[in-house]
Amino acid sequence: MENKKPDNIVYSEDKGYNASFLPYSTSVGAPIIRVDDIVSWKSRGITNVNKEFENKFKELKNQYESLMQEFEWNELVYNAKFAFEPVIGEIYHLYVSEEGNNFLSLISPHEWNKVHIGTFKLNSDKKWIALHEKEKNLF
Repeated sequence: MENKKPDNIVYSEDKGYNASFLPYSTSVGAPIIRVDDIVSWKSRGITNVNKEFENKFKELKNQYESLMQEFEWNELVYNAKFAFEPVIGEIYHLYVSEEGNNFLSLISPHEWNKVHIGTFKLNSDKKWIALHEKEKNLF
């Protein structure tokens, strides 16, 4: 008859009784060894990171669209005709002449009957800030 050891005894031919040297518990009363659910952790992490990237992308897209709109307004005003040097902080109005050219004026839209494009203010960086625009899609 073969010398059979009970299941709860850890024995090896080369090392003998080595239960105290193993990296895991070998007794019947030991806690269960469970493998962490890495897949769900990764899935939650990917979902959170993707949301963060999506929010950042939307924020950058909105900033880009705002910057492009500012650029287009500035290009429109700087390409308009005016025979004076605009003063920083003053309010100016952009109109369309009968010939179809844009021109800048100090005269407000309610003082005369011209096609009004928008109202602008020149800031200290020489950038035109749109205060009121009549038509959004002029480009």
